[in-house]
Amino acid sequence: MTPPPLHIKTYIYLLSTTELMMNKLLLLSFLFIYFGANGQSVLLADSVKTFGKIELFQKDIVYTIGGINIIGNKKTKAHIILREMAFKTGDSISGSALQQNLIHSKEMVFNTSLFVDDSVYVSEIRGHELFISVLVKERWYIFPLPYLTFVDRNFNTWWVQENHSLDRINYGIKFIHQNFTGENDKMNVWLINGYTQQITLRYDLPFMNKSLTKGMNIGYTYARQHEVNYGTSATNKELFFDYRDEFIQSYTKVDFTYSYRPNQKIREYFRVSYTDQWVADTILKLNPSFFPLLSNHAHYVDFGYYFRYYNMDYNFYPTKGYYGEAFIYKRGITGSNNLWQIGVRGIYIQPLLKKTFLNIEAAATLKFPKDNSFLSQALFGYGYYNLRGMEYYVVDGMSGVLGKFTLQQPVFKYVLKNPVKSRTHDKIPFSFYLKTYSDLGYCGNPYTSTKFNNILMHTWGAGLDVVSIYDFVFRFEYSVNQFGEHGIFLHVRSSF
Repeated sequence: MTPPPLHIKTYIYLLSTTELMMNKLLLLSFLFIYFGANGQSVLLADSVKTFGKIELFQKDIVYTIGGINIIGNKKTKAHIILREMAFKTGDSISGSALQQNLIHSKEMVFNTSLFVDDSVYVSEIRGHELFISVLVKERWYIFPLPYLTFVDRNFNTWWVQENHSLDRINYGIKFIHQNFTGENDKMNVWLINGYTQQITLRYDLPFMNKSLTKGMNIGYTYARQHEVNYGTSATNKELFFDYRDEFIQSYTKVDFTYSYRPNQKIREYFRVSYTDQWVADTILKLNPSFFPLLSNHAHYVDFGYYFRYYNMDYNFYPTKGYYGEAFIYKRGITGSNNLWQIGVRGIYIQPLLKKTFLNIEAAATLKFPKDNSFLSQALFGYGYYNLRGMEYYVVDGMSGVLGKFTLQQPVFKYVLKNPVKSRTHDKIPFSFYLKTYSDLGYCGNPYTSTKFNNILMHTWGAGLDVVSIYDFVFRFEYSVNQFGEHGIFLHVRSSF
């Protein structure tokens, strides 16, 4: 379960691992050296293995699924794989719909993030009865890894604005088990030191009932640090106060999420959490509105409901399909700490030519009642509210609208053979995509008018995306914003 769209502008979100390049490169290098990989949904979407030629299936004949055989699942339990299939034993299916159902099943199985490769095919035909085989190659699930990463929002901010300071590095140990009992459940234990001292424990169980529709996620985080982002300048830069002799911020959070997935495409989440956050009195002198009621201590309960609809070939780097999300979030239950936020987001990927596709993303959010505390203002520069070319800026506000338009073209693929013999991890595939893009955004703020507040923000550029194993996506982008500021920006994300 991802954090709620209302981001607290403190260290806990600066620690977000989706944009931390050094850590991802370290993890990927580790995997490349020891394991390698074979397969990627985005690399394999154009083929589905079929034993028994597909042209032999008559389009006007209705077939019965006689059985589904799972092969290669050493750890993952069979019902977790069968949950993602587009059909089940006993179903009837026409010959004309068979190929699309095989492809869809393959994509859904891969999107569990449990496998480096999968194939779904007809292994036997007996008259009008079909027998399906699902061949999977499991990922490595256990990763006791050294943790080394910068704390800033993105690589460019750390490298340029913070002069790649080693003081802004976190180090420690991350123990990750991504398939703890074979139910696609995840166990995370983080022990972090350096810029931030942090302990995080989290367990995610996506299915806890027999019908595989209900799940849960529970987590605990405690952290403290010597530096605080206490405000935003008139030029939309983060303002920091550093005091090395003592810790000037601490943060404790406990959260619980109940999930409901009635079918393959719909997911609902109900989330409740308790947060206790403290900053030193010095921070209030720098920004009296850091917390509500001019206090240096905030503790509150928050609630959230999130509805998500998935219909994409590969969730981490889709090349076709669409995605929709809506949420409502409530922070606090008293008048001293009271905020609502609602929002929607959508992604639509439309092929234009044989390989070229258009990716459109749109989002909108509104916070109310109006609140000028720093705790409530974070918006652009956090989570998915990012404009390419605006990596050096944050824009605070109570409302926002975002639009992203990307034209993408695959240019070539490369498969690196693993020199170490492995049954399941024999190859490392790479796909390369050229792209051009333009982003629009608006951030409304009734309390301030900075360089980028209350105006239409506009950026554009071109770049190269590299997609590989373990949901690894590397983005190399040259972007320009409306003020003519330009530069090369690097971003990395993965499933870790």
